[in-house]
Amino acid sequence: MHIPERIRRRIIAQAHHPTGALGHVEGWIFAHRPSNVRRNRWAAELLAVNPHDRVLELGCGPGIAVAALARYATRGLVVGVDHSAVVLAQARRRNARAVHEGRVRLVQAPVEHLKVTGGPFDAALAVNTVGMWPAPASRLREIRRLLAPDGRIALVSQPRCPGANAAASAAAGDRLGGLLADAGFVLSHVETLDLDPPAVCVLARQPHPA
Repeated sequence: MHIPERIRRRIIAQAHHPTGALGHVEGWIFAHRPSNVRRNRWAAELLAVNPHDRVLELGCGPGIAVAALARYATRGLVVGVDHSAVVLAQARRRNARAVHEGRVRLVQAPVEHLKVTGGPFDAALAVNTVGMWPAPASRLREIRRLLAPDGRIALVSQPRCPGANAAASAAAGDRLGGLLADAGFVLSHVETLDLDPPAVCVLARQPHPA
C-alpha cells in the first residue's frame, strides 16, 4: 500500500515524539504490538537486574520495559525518562502501583538535558532510541557518569525501515558497539532476538578503576 509522503512524515514524527491524539495512538501501538512487548521484556531480562538495583531507562515510552525492570528490582528503583508527556502518562498508568510504592519514578526530559535523581545507577537501558539521539556518543558519556562503578548498560536496536533484514540488524549492532566504545564503555557481549528483522542487544560495562 502506498502511503503519501505527507502522511509518512507525520507517522515518523509521532514515532520520534508522540503528541496529542495521534501520539496516544502511537503509544498504544508501542505497548501492544507483540514484537515490541517481546523486545522490551527480553532487553530487561538481559540486563540481569538484581532486587536492590537502581536502573535508568532512556526513552521509556509507555513503560513496558519499566514494568519488567521493576519486577526484578523489587527493593530498588527504576527511573524511566522520555521527552513525550503523552507516553509518560501511559507509562504512569501502566506502573501505577510501583510509582505509588516509590519503586518507579518517571521523568519528562530529552536525553540531551538529563536531570535525574536516584543514582548512581547500577544499570541503564535504551531500546530503539539511540538512533534518535543528538550526538549519541556524547549522550552515552553523560550516562556513563550516572552509573556506579562496574555499572552496566544495554542498547537495543531493531531496524524498522522498509526492507530491513538480518544484515541491517547486525550493522546496527556494530554501530551501537562502536558508540559504546567511543564513550568509554567496555563491551561485554551481543545477543540477538529472533524477530523480523532480528533485534540486537549490545551489552557493556563501566571499565574497572585503574
